[in-house]
Amino acid sequence: MRAQVGNDAKCQGCMPSRRTLLKASAAGLLGAAAMGLSGCAGSALADALSGVGADADGAARAVPDIGAGEVKVGVMHSLSGTMAMSETSVRDAELLAIEEINAAGGVLGRQIVPVVEDGASDNATFAEKAEKLLMSDHVAAVFGCWTSASRKAVLPVFERCNGLLWYPVQYEGMESSKNIFYVGAAPNQQIVPAVDYLAEQYGKRIFLLGSDYVFPRTANTVIKAQAAAKGYEIVGEEYTPMGHTDYATVINKIRAAQPDYVFNTLNGDSNVSFFKQLRDSGITADDLMTCSVSVAEEEVAGIGASYLEGHMTSWNYYETTSTPENDRFVAAYKERYGSGRVTDDPIEAGYCAVHLWAAACEKAGSFEVDDVRAAAGGVTFQAPEGLMTIDGDNQHMYKTVRIGRVNADGLIDEVWASDEPLKPDPYLTGYAWAKDLS
Repeated sequence: MRAQVGNDAKCQGCMPSRRTLLKASAAGLLGAAAMGLSGCAGSALADALSGVGADADGAARAVPDIGAGEVKVGVMHSLSGTMAMSETSVRDAELLAIEEINAAGGVLGRQIVPVVEDGASDNATFAEKAEKLLMSDHVAAVFGCWTSASRKAVLPVFERCNGLLWYPVQYEGMESSKNIFYVGAAPNQQIVPAVDYLAEQYGKRIFLLGSDYVFPRTANTVIKAQAAAKGYEIVGEEYTPMGHTDYATVINKIRAAQPDYVFNTLNGDSNVSFFKQLRDSGITADDLMTCSVSVAEEEVAGIGASYLEGHMTSWNYYETTSTPENDRFVAAYKERYGSGRVTDDPIEAGYCAVHLWAAACEKAGSFEVDDVRAAAGGVTFQAPEGLMTIDGDNQHMYKTVRIGRVNADGLIDEVWASDEPLKPDPYLTGYAWAKDLS
């Protein structure tokens, strides 16, 4: 599968507005990113020796180190810690895409050389690794992160150093940076349609459960605004720390609230504990439906299909998605990493990110960040999920929404899909009820 050049075009407390949200989410992260920022300023001599460029204001900028036959890129994910169960496979998919592109001749005649770093499920580590990749390794782009907290930790590094991050995971929206391409879903391509579908199918009483960081809190702020406008009722809202493992009290609160369904934004291995304890307490999908937006096939495999059978998810891609490109992708992934491995939405998005970057470079005729960014709008990739197009206005992707149900084999069967790929709307400007959010 090759990309084509087309001509068409997460914090504490409740947040009443985008400005309040961003202040709250960023406050604890700027310090974590400070180490990364320090590497983006230096003397002219140091710049000359390190391959670092400078703007007119004297601020140092990362400059890709392009060899005669090679170009380096960063691959930065949590390979240890609470997020490793989700992120390791995204790394694998990105490396698969690099191997495919190299086998087809590379990008602009150069072979891609990956520099792999472990963010270790730690925001400060992500910021440090981002600075290293941009300012020491001189990569042309970075594919990485999962949680919104890690993305917000590295965002100042990429903006100050003028690097380029390709972010592969759905997220809460309310952000658009010229130094990030958002390859996962915006909220109008996952969260908003899922809430409406579930209200129609199961009822209007919603219990919100999430990990305590920016994505779940912001996603739930969106859902509460949507609920107020649509006449849905939020009957409970609980957050637990990343890596939390004891859900007995939360499950008791869910029982007492008697929701029609639980909207789940837990991340990482907390999902293992929650779903096992939910089932052990006697609650199945027949008793109470949950819909997860951070549980995909990889997480189902880690938790166990018997604990998740019948529960729902909302994504843009499943291993079962029926396209010729997906048949080839699934076969290639399993051949490379083993027949027991599964694909899922973030895995596919990471794979697509590399192909989209390569196509944007080819269109630009350059690896320079400013050139690639200017050329990227309208670039398309016939992806496993279907046609994916870069929106040049906000650097998000047109994507098809797919709601699914976990089956007994641990795969996810699609039960509803949008008619076509939806234009990304990260600030939800197309929804009157979201005006106070954006």
